[in-house]
Amino acid sequence: MTPPQLASSAILERDGRYLLVRRANPPSADMYAFPGGRAEAGETPPDTAVREFHEETGIRPRNPQLFETYDLPPREADGSGARHFFLSVFRVEADSDLIAVAGDDAAGIGWYTAAEILNLPIPDSVRQCVEKLEALRR
Repeated sequence: MTPPQLASSAILERDGRYLLVRRANPPSADMYAFPGGRAEAGETPPDTAVREFHEETGIRPRNPQLFETYDLPPREADGSGARHFFLSVFRVEADSDLIAVAGDDAAGIGWYTAAEILNLPIPDSVRQCVEKLEALRR
């Protein structure tokens, strides 16, 4: 059995809204998720989160803090080439005047409230993170 591929994503919050991208490619194509992707050789999970966030949003985040991890086995919906991932999710900071622009494999980008996110097509990991974030805000 092949070990899971490492991946990281990053959560950026501004004024009660979270930055999400609409995925253009599998896994989770056409779903909304926190910016992120697969690790490159030699990268640490925080390095992956920062690099992928920048590639997908044009914003260079800083101070990644581990928030959650997920063991994500292949999903049937992603077809026969689906892979097993170990996802590290980080909270990050960025200057508030920076504008997010969809790049790389992002089909779209936007800022959403927790209530809006829970009504979008999102992976279970995003739903769980948003619920945890909102519980921490209370």
